[in-house]
Amino acid sequence: MVTKRLKGASLVVDNLAFKFPRLIKILADGGYGGTLADWIMDKFGWELEVVLRPDECPSKFQVLPKRWIVERSFAWLENFRRLTIDYEFHADTAVAMVQLAFCKIMLNKYFD
Repeated sequence: MVTKRLKGASLVVDNLAFKFPRLIKILADGGYGGTLADWIMDKFGWELEVVLRPDECPSKFQVLPKRWIVERSFAWLENFRRLTIDYEFHADTAVAMVQLAFCKIMLNKYFD
């Protein structure tokens, strides 16, 4: 399971190389790190920052720096009915739907 996650993440990051030339840092959840972080730093020079939850009391709510960015982004995507269930047959169509959803979110933020 872990190797599939790292293999998939490396494919996604590999596609970012020429699309975002000013990219410096990638925020990730606790499942990503280790060899993936080293590979990203060696190949692209980008930093992979893994935001972990503290081990001391997992049931107690704690605000974690920068983790809200990822969690809030997924919460915004849940407002789009087409993205809540896997309707798409092709992965390219699903990617396009996520991009359209974020375009709408950003335009709403800009014009509000």
